[in-house]
Amino acid sequence: MYQAPRGTSDILPEQQGIWNFINNIAKNSSEIFGFKEISTPTFEETELFQRGVGSDSDIVQKEMYSFTDSSEKSFTLKPEGTAATCRAFIENGMNNLPKPIRLFYISSMYRHERPQSGRLRQHHQFGAEVFGDESPEIDSELIELALHYLNSLGLKNLKIKINSIGDLTTRSKFSEDLKLFFGPYKSQMNSVDKKRLETNPIRLLDSKDNNLENLKENSPKSIDYLDEESKLHWNSVLNNVHNLTKTYTKFDIEIDHKLVRGLDYYNRTVFEIHPNEEKSQSSILSGGRYDDLMNLLGGPDVPGVGFGSGIERIILNLENQQFLLPDNYINKGPKLTMISLGNQDLTNTCIEIATFLRNNNISVILAPKNRSIKGQMRYANSCNSENVLIIGEKELEKSSALIKNLKDSSEKPVDLSPKNILKILKKI
Repeated sequence: MYQAPRGTSDILPEQQGIWNFINNIAKNSSEIFGFKEISTPTFEETELFQRGVGSDSDIVQKEMYSFTDSSEKSFTLKPEGTAATCRAFIENGMNNLPKPIRLFYISSMYRHERPQSGRLRQHHQFGAEVFGDESPEIDSELIELALHYLNSLGLKNLKIKINSIGDLTTRSKFSEDLKLFFGPYKSQMNSVDKKRLETNPIRLLDSKDNNLENLKENSPKSIDYLDEESKLHWNSVLNNVHNLTKTYTKFDIEIDHKLVRGLDYYNRTVFEIHPNEEKSQSSILSGGRYDDLMNLLGGPDVPGVGFGSGIERIILNLENQQFLLPDNYINKGPKLTMISLGNQDLTNTCIEIATFLRNNNISVILAPKNRSIKGQMRYANSCNSENVLIIGEKELEKSSALIKNLKDSSEKPVDLSPKNILKILKKI
């Protein structure tokens, strides 16, 4: 028997409600903040991610789904959204538009990693990017969008972890000192971290190896290396975010000196949002500033800042909080199931009535006519239908039918006129 590939999952009809709820909240929050939706291809040229994400990042080293087409060109299923959105910005001449440019997307992402709860090989992400503004206020605005989105979902007891890793110039000295600090402990490192020590020591702060936890606590701090401009930027962002928590009271703030994010393109502001509950996944939203990425990808010198939020993790955390889905997102059955007991003329009449009702926004299904009335009623109940319309040959001759409400078992004879049936259904 065929099965879904490891690390992927089907989203069944009864699960669609919570997905629609989250996607609609994401879109609504984005539009309130003036963001416009963008969609990029499922796959891109492999080099885009090698250059953008970083050749020694975990994503590029071991998590990408790459393939070569018949022309021997290498492509990769999209592992994250920022590099692809930057590519779209460059290719479509969006630099000529008034700035800042605010974009959001909801898309599938693909990473070849060990599947676990909230971390699938095919996962779904809501992301937002702002191009063309390097001010601290735009960083704060993006974080406010994240807070508005999570708050609108009903998530509670959340923590904003935030840090500044400075610009490329100041990070050079920070990286050198980290290498000196961690160097004596190289023998304790796994093979991945030994490579990071040589190629990108800052990435050691993102290591998941428990052996490095105490060392990371006492390692040099990036904010001690900020130049004056980066300090002003950092202090302004921090002050603005503190002010936001006066409105978004479910959020606490923590300055996390170990927070550097796992992608090489970040500079200055980096942040993550975590639930505080013990059972919750780690971060449910993360992002930061990337002022050099656009240029690195061959585009204009345009600053950017963005975030991504894994929807599967959002769902897990909503479930942990015993979230109740709003009624309008619950997967309801049809308004009406039509039960016919007779010949083809009767069936044709049912089809005509159903067509009329559907064109007036009434959801209608026809029960399989080769079943008994009990079988057709069982079918209507299994579909969670609200009502049934029962028509037999005698009823057809009299141009009448019977409507039965399956919730309270009440019955009502009705004229077989489609307009009359529509009028009654709208009152029920």
